[in-house]
Amino acid sequence: MYKVYQNPDEEILKEALSRPVQKLKKIKKVVKPILKSVKNKGDIALIKFTREYDHVDLDHLQVSDSEIEAAIQKTSAELKEAISLASENIEKFHRAQQQGLMEVETMPGVVCRRKGVAIEKIGLYVPGGTAPLFSSVLMLAIPARIAGCSEIVLCTPPNKNGEIHPAILYAAKVSGVKTIVKVGGAQAIAAMAYGTKSVPKVYKIFGPGNQYVTAAKQLITQDGVAIDMPAGPSEVAVLADESSNPAFVASDLLSQAEHGIDSQVLLVSTDGAMIDKVRVEVEKQLEQLPRKRVASQSLDNSVAIFVNGKTRAMEIINQYAPEHLILATDDADSLAEKVINAGSIFLGHLTPESVGDYASGTNHTLPTNESALAYSGVSLDSYLKKITFQRLNKEGIRNLGPKVEVMAEAEGLTAHKNAVTLRLKSIENE
Repeated sequence: MYKVYQNPDEEILKEALSRPVQKLKKIKKVVKPILKSVKNKGDIALIKFTREYDHVDLDHLQVSDSEIEAAIQKTSAELKEAISLASENIEKFHRAQQQGLMEVETMPGVVCRRKGVAIEKIGLYVPGGTAPLFSSVLMLAIPARIAGCSEIVLCTPPNKNGEIHPAILYAAKVSGVKTIVKVGGAQAIAAMAYGTKSVPKVYKIFGPGNQYVTAAKQLITQDGVAIDMPAGPSEVAVLADESSNPAFVASDLLSQAEHGIDSQVLLVSTDGAMIDKVRVEVEKQLEQLPRKRVASQSLDNSVAIFVNGKTRAMEIINQYAPEHLILATDDADSLAEKVINAGSIFLGHLTPESVGDYASGTNHTLPTNESALAYSGVSLDSYLKKITFQRLNKEGIRNLGPKVEVMAEAEGLTAHKNAVTLRLKSIENE
């Protein structure tokens, strides 16, 4: 169960807010040979690693049309309806992020433009182990389709029967993904980064995963492949006060804790009695969870902190920079204005993190492990390159050219200066 701190000083607070230790150096030593093997041997390596890690022999890696059709039949009408609603909301929210061509005349005769252009080839990784995250398919593929990415490749591990969970395949069909590959782990990241016979090479890779997937994503950036963001185990912070509902708060903590044994939850409260009430609810609700063992281990990584006043509470939350932040208070809207570092914020008593994970419309692929200090969650912009343009007419080169000559000469870049000088002389001689 989580440890409780009372008004900790800075030194103790730093220890309290530390994430579970990840032995990345050790993990990278395991991952590097996997990347090298896939890069050199392609599908042969993928089949080998699938046999080794997923315990299944595959004749072919790509999912067939008949498998997708079978998955559609296996998916219940109730789940199809829920996925349909979620996809509509995700589509609405991400379409609203579209921006037209930006154009500005910075000075007479100098026009600058900026245009969003889709990244052509995108790779999506979706875990399929202890929990088949079909919701991640929606979150990653829908904005890629809206952005206009011409090729979307989805990798996800098979079960011991060589099958992909039907809900993952159905979500992929709904989202417009055509290339689906039965491969998981670090080897899937390598396949998308370097390309194999069955897995097209992509330019940017998105998606959550375990520590080996995370390490692989970090390593492939050294070969020029972009990733969505640095990521680690999932996490939530909840701010509670005397107005909070302890059962709601406990359910929010547990919904995050059940993700994995290395997940972390943080409860910050200005009401000491609320911390005790939440603890009682956590213990009660924990007993009913099928993933009790996982959630219990996650809670061992977690903490509750009592502080005097909301100002101090918000300082601690901004220092922690949580992936998910639930402001479970009556004054959630005013407190939200004080948030500087967080991936996604859930306001008030009736907004559980679960709605953002699945169907409110915001993206659930968010920065973890303090990455929210500098990174945003996945959005439409994540799939776009912003290309700038500029055009000068005669008036523009006359106005701007002499200043550029001065600056280029000051930096000792004579060719830069000459590129302007030649044009100025040319229009003077007309």
